[in-house]
Amino acid sequence: MSDVIVIGGGLAGLAAAAALGGAGHGVRLFESRPFLGGRATSYEAGAEIIDNCQHILLRCCVNLIDFYQRLGVSNDIRWYPEYVFIEPGGRRSVMRAGLLPAPLHFAGSFLSLKFLNFSEKLAVMRGLLAIRRESKRKDLDQITMKQWLDEHRQPPRAIERFWRQVLVSAISEEPDRIAAAHGFQVFRLAFLAASNAYEMGVPAVPLGELYRSDAWSRIGHVEMRLRAPVDQIDIREGMVQCIRAAGECHRADYYVCALPFERLPQLDLPVDVSAFTHAPITGIHLWFDRPVIDIPQATLLDRTIQWIFNKSEGRYVQLVVSASYTLVEMPRAEVIGLALRELAEFFPATRQARVEKAHVVKEVRAVLSPRPGLESRRPPARTEVRNLFLAGDWTRTGWPAIMEGAVRSGYLAAEAVTEQAGSPRKFLLPDIA
Repeated sequence: MSDVIVIGGGLAGLAAAAALGGAGHGVRLFESRPFLGGRATSYEAGAEIIDNCQHILLRCCVNLIDFYQRLGVSNDIRWYPEYVFIEPGGRRSVMRAGLLPAPLHFAGSFLSLKFLNFSEKLAVMRGLLAIRRESKRKDLDQITMKQWLDEHRQPPRAIERFWRQVLVSAISEEPDRIAAAHGFQVFRLAFLAASNAYEMGVPAVPLGELYRSDAWSRIGHVEMRLRAPVDQIDIREGMVQCIRAAGECHRADYYVCALPFERLPQLDLPVDVSAFTHAPITGIHLWFDRPVIDIPQATLLDRTIQWIFNKSEGRYVQLVVSASYTLVEMPRAEVIGLALRELAEFFPATRQARVEKAHVVKEVRAVLSPRPGLESRRPPARTEVRNLFLAGDWTRTGWPAIMEGAVRSGYLAAEAVTEQAGSPRKFLLPDIA
């Protein structure tokens, strides 16, 4: 079996390491930080361990689920079969699958939603049917999802309360910046493909615990080197000769670079990432002196905050704002004040509660912004360097740059390594039908 070096311990690098190590290849993974998980991790904030942002998955994220199964941590994911939409003032609507088969499984609960009127619901249903019909359109990567919604005469309030609410939460970008191809993918796979594909999985433990050392001992053949930043990738005669970390040269048969795209120019890698930009995500952690929320999670309409997660008995909540451009430059105190004002509109108990502590996490470089025309510029796993392969949610995975896309990229890189090594293996699972 071959010896492989993986550079970067985010989800992409971890997925490549898990696949290759599980197939018997010797893997050494180099990560600059003292923990694994990249942007999907947890860390100490005073006396608390917090996630940098609440990361969720859906049942249609089959490769991410497979990755958790490889690590033996599937039982640490708690699944929720309903979405709770809350309007300012507190009125709630619940969307869940009914008895009808897909794609009609939402028919009953969708018609009962209170936050859309009847004509808006009919418009949304027409839009979903159009997504099924038009999924083969050739121009979906050239137009935005907002252009497609306008083309199909979706009412402004339906766009704001349904289409945008789902898209921003799923892809972390605004509809007028999302290529329609990615918007289609969200609704086709999560809402139309199978009756349980929409179900939301939320880690029941801090994210960092999902990558704990006993999980890697289960896989074997993987050595983790933390606090080991790679300073140089030495490429000569079309091959990587070695990597350098802390001045020391490390050699392998094959190399997988799973770093964020903004790091590649620093290493002089032959990959053009000049067209890539980021979209930010902000997480707001609030600890109260009493319970303020009575449900596990909910999506909040018509305000800056998009999701709330009950992290501990209703007293510790995490709020998520995806595509949080308006919050990036806002001072911490103003972000917290905004969050408390908005929360009080949805959960009145917040008004009487005292905030014991608060923490704001701004991931300015959270995800690759999936702009129109970008898909063809995302690089594949193979490079012009014969023994160097790429992984990362920003590579060409067929998915947006979310956790499922990151794991897919790691599996694709692992497949390319095994093919180059003369012992091809398949790791990538196909999307649900």
